[in-house]
Amino acid sequence: MRFGFWIGAGHGWPEIAQSGQKVEELGYDGIWVADHFMPNAEDVSGPTHEVWAILSGLAAITSRVRLGSLVCGNTYRNPAVLAKQATTADHVSGGRVVLGIGAGWQENEHLAYGLEFGTFTDRFQRLEEALQVIRSLRSEARTTFDGQRYQLAEAPLEPEPIGRLPIMIGGGGERKTLRMVAQYADEWNVWATPDIIAAKSKILDDHCTTVGRDPGEVERSAVAMLFLCDDEADVTKLRRR
Repeated sequence: MRFGFWIGAGHGWPEIAQSGQKVEELGYDGIWVADHFMPNAEDVSGPTHEVWAILSGLAAITSRVRLGSLVCGNTYRNPAVLAKQATTADHVSGGRVVLGIGAGWQENEHLAYGLEFGTFTDRFQRLEEALQVIRSLRSEARTTFDGQRYQLAEAPLEPEPIGRLPIMIGGGGERKTLRMVAQYADEWNVWATPDIIAAKSKILDDHCTTVGRDPGEVERSAVAMLFLCDDEADVTKLRRR
């Protein structure tokens, strides 16, 4: 079993950098950063740093830990641009980057920044096309793609990633998300307790069988939030959240 550390993008860079170096020193296996531009709250004041800038900075000051987005909202970037960003960070890290991606969900960011949010179905259709684009860029010298949402014409991904640049899909939807994990992803991450993870893993195995893939090829991970706090009032607020 491996353990990762989730660094909040709302801290200042000196604190993020210090935390990243300490996490590596303590023996954690990975550092993960969420992809958001503002808080999901009524009060949206305060800093929120961009995920790939953080990961590239951490890549330059660490040497061992895996570094990944947990996960990028597909609606925020063209997938070819995202692949380029992740590959550049991978070069800074020496081949330690994981490209985590999901359909996108935080509506207030889309409204604030003028990004198309669309329907639930639309976001998942876009995600599937994005996964096809990224996989092709990762494996082919040139990618031409003519989808409903994305179009590429002989697009290169140069330089190529140093590492494997694994694709991680985040989410627990049993019909859409887990089917796409089976078809396109190298890794899967879900917010869940052990019993839910076991049940959804079985469903993922079934999807793998359907698409003709060995379920053992898909690495699996889960997120569990741990807050260290000695103020009872704050503890109560966290439990309510």
